[in-house]
Amino acid sequence: MADFYELLSIPRNATAADVRKAYARLAKERHPDRFTDPAEKEHAHETFKELTTAFNTLSNDKSRREYDEALARPKVEVPAEIARNAFERGTAMFEEKRYHEAVELLRSAVQHGPAEAAYHVALCRALAKNPHWTREAIQCAEKAVSLAPKNAAYHAELAEMLLGQGLRLRARRVAQRALELDPADERALQVLRGTEDGQPPAGADRSPGTKK
Repeated sequence: MADFYELLSIPRNATAADVRKAYARLAKERHPDRFTDPAEKEHAHETFKELTTAFNTLSNDKSRREYDEALARPKVEVPAEIARNAFERGTAMFEEKRYHEAVELLRSAVQHGPAEAAYHVALCRALAKNPHWTREAIQCAEKAVSLAPKNAAYHAELAEMLLGQGLRLRARRVAQRALELDPADERALQVLRGTEDGQPPAGADRSPGTKK
C-alpha cells in the first residue's frame, strides 16, 4: 500500500489545510503540462494521478480514517519478499566484505526461498570466506547445481571449491559438466588444468585452501 503521507511529504497529524497546501504545491511542480519530453511527461502523468489519489483520500474525513486504519494494520510479508530482501542486503554486505553479516542474511534468504539457486550460490560464496564453513559452502554450491543443472557457472563454482579442497576427481567431473554446458567457461577450464598439473586454479583464493 502506498504511503500517501510520504507521497505528499506531510506528517500523519497534518490538518486538512496542510493536505490541500501540499497537494497544490506538488501538483503545480509535477503537472504533466510542464514537461515536453514524452517519457518525462508520461512519468509526470502517473505521478500526478498518484498525488490526486492521495489528496482525495486524505482530504476526506471518512476515507482518511479508513486509510489510516488500513495503514496501521500489521503488514504480513510473504516468504518470497523476506527472501528477496535478505538476499539484496546480504549481497550488499558481501560486497562490503562484512562476511559474517552477509552469511546470516543469506541464510535467511535460503531459508525463505529454498528453491532459488542464486540464493544458495550467494551463501556459498560468503561461507567460503571462512575455512570453518567450507563443508556448508560446498553443500550450498551442490544445492545450486541441483536446482539449476544447466547453469555452467554454478558447476564451475562447485568445481573450483572442490579442487580448492583437494577433491581432484570430483572437481574434474564437475568442471567437465560445466564445459559441456559452456565450452568457453574459463573457470571450468582452469579447474581442469589444475587437476592435470596439481596446481590450484587461478582465482581459487575465493575458496578456503585447507582441507578438513
